[in-house]
Amino acid sequence: MIGKIKGKLIEINNNVGLIETNSGVSFEVYLTPFLLSNHKKNELIEIFTYLQVREDALVLFGFANQKENNFFKLLLNVPGVGPKIAYSVISYGNIDEIFAAVKKNDIDYFTKIPGLGKKTAMKIILELSQKIKSEFILQDMYLSEDDKIVVDALVALGYKSSQARSLLKKIPKNLSIEDKIKFALKNKLS
Repeated sequence: MIGKIKGKLIEINNNVGLIETNSGVSFEVYLTPFLLSNHKKNELIEIFTYLQVREDALVLFGFANQKENNFFKLLLNVPGVGPKIAYSVISYGNIDEIFAAVKKNDIDYFTKIPGLGKKTAMKIILELSQKIKSEFILQDMYLSEDDKIVVDALVALGYKSSQARSLLKKIPKNLSIEDKIKFALKNKLS
C-alpha cells in the first residue's frame, strides 16, 4: 500500500499531478484543489495517499494531511460512496465545513457537490452523523409536500434553502401552508 509520497510535482493536468520521487519513479495522483492551489509545478510536495485497486487500474488519491486521508476512508464506508464520490466531497470543501453540514443535516450542501445525488447525500449524513455522534434527526431530511411548498416559497422570498429549512423547524406544525409562510415573515425568524 502506498500511504505517503514525497517528491517533485513535475506535471499538472486538471486535477491530476505527476509526482517524481528521488528514486526516479513518478506517480500519477488525483490532487485536491487545496493541494493544487498551494503547490506549483516543479515544487517539492509531500502528500498522504489512498490507493484504489481496480481490475483495470491502480488509482492514487492525494491529501494534504492525515485528517483528510482518514475522512476520505470514513466516506468510503458509506454505502454507495466510492473513491470518486469521496474525492469529490473532500474536494468541494474543507473537513470542518463538511462536519458542520453533517451536524446541521444540510442536504443542500452535499447535493451541490458534482456527482452527488440526494439519496447519496442523505446516506452520507446518516452514516457520518452516527460516526461523529452528532444529533441526527431523520425528519429534518424528509419534508412533507406542504413543508416543501413552504420552503420553496421562503426561497422565492429571498431566503437560502438551508435558512428556509431551518426556519421551518421554528414554525408551529399545525398551521396551514399560508399561515406557516406568514408566521415566518411576520415573526422575522432567522
